[in-house]
Amino acid sequence: MTASESPDAKAELRLYLQSARDALLWKLEGLSEYDVRRPLTPTGTNLLGLVKHVAGVEFGYLGDTFARPSGEPLPWVDEKAEANADMWATADESREQIVGLYHRAWAHADATIEALPLDTVGTVPWWAPHRAEVTLHHAVVRVIADAQRHAGHAGHAGHADIVRELIDGSVGMREDNVAVPPGDATYWESHRNRLEQAAREADRARPVVPGP
Repeated sequence: MTASESPDAKAELRLYLQSARDALLWKLEGLSEYDVRRPLTPTGTNLLGLVKHVAGVEFGYLGDTFARPSGEPLPWVDEKAEANADMWATADESREQIVGLYHRAWAHADATIEALPLDTVGTVPWWAPHRAEVTLHHAVVRVIADAQRHAGHAGHAGHADIVRELIDGSVGMREDNVAVPPGDATYWESHRNRLEQAAREADRARPVVPGP
């Protein structure tokens, strides 16, 4: 057994994957139906849509790719679905449905990780044939990267961090681990103003030179 195939290697991968899962769901806590769905960026980024998206990612990369389909109907990831259908929740899709789906995606993905060696080769159905083969190790790392990008980690803001902060000012990975420097509202207002001033000073000192 190689180091990459050891139980410790799988446990480490699952630790980082689960930390992102937990952080993403924590961002929904205490919010209204409106707030978990409301678009907070010009491209429509919203909390429940992020959960819906990452559930599909896990079912795909850690299920279908290794000939382990979940059997879950996911019409929003079908090739005929409208663009961005996996990035928002319709009024008919409840929070409980989407969170439940995500939990089932965890279980299905974890079962794949448990059942197969990390050097198992699978085929990503939606990639071009010439590059569609990936190892399970590669697929798990890709899913972790996607989940952490959306959820944020170790004090680095992800999409969900930013959206939740815009809603009610809540920050951090979990309630017991905010992972940001301590400071009250006055401190953070002063900090933000300092950054704004530095940005303006830099802009005045180094103005953009028009291109040809």
